[in-house]
Amino acid sequence: MRAQQRLMSRYIGNLNPGTLTWIGLRPERRVDMQVVSECMALKDLGLEGDHRSIKTPGSGRQVTMISEEYIGQIAHFTGKALKVSKASIDPALLRRNLVVKDINLTALRYQQFSIGEAVFEAVALCHPCSRMEQALGEGGLVAMLGHGGLCCKILKGGWIKIGDKVQVITPQPDLFS
Repeated sequence: MRAQQRLMSRYIGNLNPGTLTWIGLRPERRVDMQVVSECMALKDLGLEGDHRSIKTPGSGRQVTMISEEYIGQIAHFTGKALKVSKASIDPALLRRNLVVKDINLTALRYQQFSIGEAVFEAVALCHPCSRMEQALGEGGLVAMLGHGGLCCKILKGGWIKIGDKVQVITPQPDLFS
């Protein structure tokens, strides 16, 4: 058991659920994102319709996720924040598959959680790539450091849709074996 898992297993039950607010699929590399209201999460592959689902089965980057709160921080750091709302950045520019709100993404790292019918495990931080300089303008990559979200595996497939709860699974099944 990883030290981070062991530490978090004591406290993760106190994590309030979040909500899935946006789903984006990348049908091919370097093409515009397709925004959908629901999709099928495919076990060990990725999201149906996303190019990552046919690349490397079992990869730790099957699905990428970011929070509205992180997008607000990125907007703040790039100067794109509006006084009226938290953010003015289209999630499609950030190239992540899922946007959630009201949940601490950092606390989800190394944890298993459900969205709709599917079960995910957050396995790594999702670091920004150099394309963020083009998408967000000069300083975009630096603005995303520490706010790029998470890379996740799909442990159990199923339908996910906008409005689904994001809930940590407690106790974590493989933490206590």
